[in-house]
Amino acid sequence: MGNKTQVTANCRTMNSQSKDTGILEPANASPVKVIQRDGQVKHIVIIGVLFFIFGFISWLNAVLIPYFQLACQLTTQQAMLVTFAFYISYLIMAFPSSWVIGKTGYKNGIVLGLWVMALGALVFIPAAMRREYGMFLLGLFVQATGLTILQTAANPYVTILGPLESAAMRMSVMGVCNKLAGAIAPLLFLGMVSKDAGEVDRLTALLPGLSTASAEQLLNELSARLITPYVTLAIALAGLGILIRFASLPDISDEARPGPTADSLDSKKSLLDFPHLILGAVAVFCSVSVEVIAVDTIINYSQFQGAAFKDARFFSTYILLIMIFSYIVGIIVIPKRVTQRQALLGSSVIGAVFSVLAILWNGQQSVWMIACLGFGNALIWPSIWPLALDGLGKFTRRASALLITGIVGGALSPLLYGTLSDRLDPRIAYVIMVPLYIFLFFYAIAGYKAGKQKMVY
Repeated sequence: MGNKTQVTANCRTMNSQSKDTGILEPANASPVKVIQRDGQVKHIVIIGVLFFIFGFISWLNAVLIPYFQLACQLTTQQAMLVTFAFYISYLIMAFPSSWVIGKTGYKNGIVLGLWVMALGALVFIPAAMRREYGMFLLGLFVQATGLTILQTAANPYVTILGPLESAAMRMSVMGVCNKLAGAIAPLLFLGMVSKDAGEVDRLTALLPGLSTASAEQLLNELSARLITPYVTLAIALAGLGILIRFASLPDISDEARPGPTADSLDSKKSLLDFPHLILGAVAVFCSVSVEVIAVDTIINYSQFQGAAFKDARFFSTYILLIMIFSYIVGIIVIPKRVTQRQALLGSSVIGAVFSVLAILWNGQQSVWMIACLGFGNALIWPSIWPLALDGLGKFTRRASALLITGIVGGALSPLLYGTLSDRLDPRIAYVIMVPLYIFLFFYAIAGYKAGKQKMVY
């Protein structure tokens, strides 16, 4: 047995829906292995550290965007290529990452992901020395490639380390780790690269009056300041990879996951045979889109509404702290009082309401409405994963990779926002979030159960 106990469960034909979980439950008979693991707390702590890394790297983009906009003299649309270069890797690399994990195993995949991220951080050294925006984008792409491998491996761990009906609660714990890192990252970064809180505002005002040579020298100095933090980051990521390599994190097997009977899964030939999974990938696209748009645009949007950078720089931290509060609420109430499906339903409504208010209002009131999107956005991601992976069994690894491709929403939607922002108005551009929340509402109502009635457990 080792560190796991196998339990044989009676299985039933799928003909009813649990009132407690929002997940369709079995109703007839056939044996399935359900795995329970000892030392779950220790394993969850290790995965929590990984989610902290996800958050630190991902949400650093919120402050990199205005920093690159100044150092490389970019338009809003050009600056939003930061999110495009970062999140497009999830579309390009998700299935290759799944193949890699199939060869190496989940644990070794995590180690490899960390080392690839370290390599991406090192790309920032020549980029900073040359103030080459394209090379910065390449470094972000490589970092995100490592994150893709890491997320493809780590997310299934969260769903399998305990009962499926409480998976959203565990994902909320991971969300706290992720967003806590995101709240810290911009402030720590600015503390390392700026002399004081008002420096960016002073330089922005100073640059137009300088000669071309003086301006170039000043901007080159700004760019060179990125070397130290990214060398430090590369060392930390490489070191963490070594620690995980020798940690006692168990490897997991797709076949060990609770799911439909062998006969039921044998009738499934591809991921396209699981409509609720396909719709789940679209839901992940929408979830990441609204989250990234809110966090990565709020600093620039606050400046557009009249705030100085020294004040605006805190808004990405504010929105992430609001998300942490919502995650903690989720940990308390899911699944005891609120089901995963209900959490997704309520979150999509909250997000839509605050989006509309941000568009209708102006000034700092509008900025705070964007910050309040954190109340709605926090529980969307953790609610989608268990609903979308329910009943996938041996298809879990590839299904996880498919869901990961949905993260490409963080590449495409902010770029569309940047285009609309330059051509129309940064406030009006937030209208693109409304249909995204409407789809999430649909998934919580009907999409999550599409095709499940035909599956036998």
